[in-house]
Amino acid sequence: MPRFFFHIHDGADCPDTEGAELSDWREAQVEAVRRAGTIIANTARQVKLGEDWSMEVTTEAGLVLFRLDFHIGSSAADMGSDWRKDGPTSADTR
Repeated sequence: MPRFFFHIHDGADCPDTEGAELSDWREAQVEAVRRAGTIIANTARQVKLGEDWSMEVTTEAGLVLFRLDFHIGSSAADMGSDWRKDGPTSADTR
């Protein structure tokens, strides 16, 4: 079975040196989404607006098969709002 690697880039490179043996790139895609979900769930409280991170999935030879990109951004609706600090107010939910 081929080995796939799941490299994280979040301001620092975190190479996956172990990888995972999976049947094909489709299974690697499912595994990438599963791993990304775990990372998001485990770090949800530390994430700040404006942060970016990505996961690159490669073959053993280093060929990039695909990449998952994540960005936490604010919207115009939240400019000047204090909901992030205290939660939404009735004015914020109209």
